[in-house]
Amino acid sequence: MASAFYSEDLTCPVCLTIFTDPVTLLCGHSFCRGCITAVLSTQPQCPQCRTAVPTDVACLPTSHILKSLAEKTKETEKRKKENGEEKAESAELCPEHEEKLKLFCVTDQQLACIICRDGERHERHKFKPIKEAAASLRLELEKGMENLCGDILATESLANTQREEITKTKEKSQQLTTQIHRQVEEMHQFLRKREDEINNELKHREEDAVEEMSKSINAIETALCESRELERKLKSVVNKKDSEKFLKSWAELNSTVTPGHLFLPRANHFKVVDTSLSLGPYESHLQFFMWKEMLQVIQPRAELLSLKTNSTDITVSDDGRSLLHTRKSNQAPSTARLSFSLGSNPQWGHNSVYLDHDSDLEQRTAPFYGSAARSCTTTRNHHAFSVNEFTSGQHYWEIEVGHINYWELGIKDNFMKYDKQEYAICSSVITTKVVVGARPRKIGIHLNCTSKTLSFYDADNMTHIHTVSPSVMSMPLSAYFNISATALDRNPLTVCWY
Repeated sequence: MASAFYSEDLTCPVCLTIFTDPVTLLCGHSFCRGCITAVLSTQPQCPQCRTAVPTDVACLPTSHILKSLAEKTKETEKRKKENGEEKAESAELCPEHEEKLKLFCVTDQQLACIICRDGERHERHKFKPIKEAAASLRLELEKGMENLCGDILATESLANTQREEITKTKEKSQQLTTQIHRQVEEMHQFLRKREDEINNELKHREEDAVEEMSKSINAIETALCESRELERKLKSVVNKKDSEKFLKSWAELNSTVTPGHLFLPRANHFKVVDTSLSLGPYESHLQFFMWKEMLQVIQPRAELLSLKTNSTDITVSDDGRSLLHTRKSNQAPSTARLSFSLGSNPQWGHNSVYLDHDSDLEQRTAPFYGSAARSCTTTRNHHAFSVNEFTSGQHYWEIEVGHINYWELGIKDNFMKYDKQEYAICSSVITTKVVVGARPRKIGIHLNCTSKTLSFYDADNMTHIHTVSPSVMSMPLSAYFNISATALDRNPLTVCWY
């Protein structure tokens, strides 16, 4: 601390640093030899008191006392800087009470002196000796560092996983883009090919029609030329005023023309060929026919569901596609479960359908299906499940609901319901109403076993209605159907085949 008091007296007024080779002028002020030499080169007077001094500073002797003190001061400051003593001196004393900092206030988490401990500001605070506080805090920080390192590793792992997911998503997006381009290009190629074929057919029909009409116009023009030539010759004969010349000219013409055919109408021998150029249905329903043709090359198509039953209450059409309730009015109401199957799919092979009756099914489903199940005295619910099971991949099927008053379509415990002109998405725990525009005639259902999502569409215009992600989707899955049939409701539920 003592060096701080006299270092000011050992500072050169010019460079403001500790003296280097100090000299003292006649006026008594001291400067570094280099500093005063530079000053006197511009003005021959003392920088502090403005006393005139000789410009020759080289003759001034070095002040050895100042030099010795200056060197000692420099050495002391250098040593303090190296050992951190200067910082330690300022840190060891309380800035408020100038007492040694011997305590650590645990409450305020700061160093304190004994006076601070007894002061009002630290009243009822908890204190520890510096070494004890430092040891416990160091252990706590080291433990925290271990946890922090573990958390950093876990966070880095999450970051790496997230980067991988980003890469996978970009790769998947690129893959889907390529797939979309390839499939759309296949449709473009089909359309371009059919366009060329239809245009070629139109061209051939045009050529045939034009050829036939060209023959007709050639014959008509030939007859027209002959008639005009005859007209010219007859005018020449008629214009002869002299009887002898008239008869002579007529005799010459009559030798070349048969009298009976002279004025025979020739226009009746011809008929304008009116070949109405047409492409049949391609002329009026081109897009529809092209769409129907394109269905034959589109893969995959909708799943082909087929129906079969041995129940007298259910009639299945001969083609196995339509389901219609046929219960007579005098039959007692009961509840039946109908099973559907998927056909024409090589992945599963042959599929079948069955129907079984469950007398207590209505009681078990009444809390789940609501009023439709409870009003069983006039309404019968026919629950349908596909015998085939979905375990992986993506599947799509369409059902024509027409004007059926009540239906449920989807998978077990997750389905779309129509009842009393209202639509809802139902699960085993919640029912959510959805808004649908015009009443759909066909409902499309897409099941993605990979992402575990179920989507519903208005299959007439492929408008998306709703998508659900069931919390539980236990494999294998079965397609689910439910219709409520009454004596007045004779509308069939029909599987769409394409």
